Amino acid sequence: MPRRQKNPLRPLTDQERLELERFSRSHHGAVVVVGRAKVLLGVSAGLPYTQAAQEAGRTSGDGVAHLVARFNQHGLQALATRSGGRPPRTYGSAQRNRILDTARRPPDREQDGTATWSLSTLQRVLRREPGFEQLSTYTILGVLHEAGLTWQRDRTWCETGVAQRQRKSGVVKVTDPNAEAKKS
Repeated sequence: MPRRQKNPLRPLTDQERLELERFSRSHHGAVVVVGRAKVLLGVSAGLPYTQAAQEAGRTSGDGVAHLVARFNQHGLQALATRSGGRPPRTYGSAQRNRILDTARRPPDREQDGTATWSLSTLQRVLRREPGFEQLSTYTILGVLHEAGLTWQRDRTWCETGVAQRQRKSGVVKVTDPNAEAKKS
């Protein structure tokens, strides 16, 4: 005979039961969500936690107990996956927008020391600003990806076939006459 459950599953509403059945039959949903729905349906059918876990492909009845407690408090939101212990963000939306603004503007050769952005040149420019002294290239890459930018497509490029060269007389613009042929 199974142990008495400290926090038994509350009665399901008709809407919750329909949603759980829909999730449990899903072939396109996340495997975790499908498994959780199956576990909750098993528990609502009167199965002990360990048996409900085994029928849903789980190994632990303790995990079922935690899921049931979360479902009793939050309803169907308990099925969703939660963030997995990563450290909290250190940069807010204003700082993230500042990173994006800098990445989207073309670099100034004199001020930024580059003609094209790379993660390290963005880092060097942004670290000059207050609040970004410890900014990493990994953080910059994450901000760019969250904004839907892929570095290969959205990078700033120099004009093909045109280069600025330092000469004794100053900076000279040099044009390659075969630039068009080299493009194709």
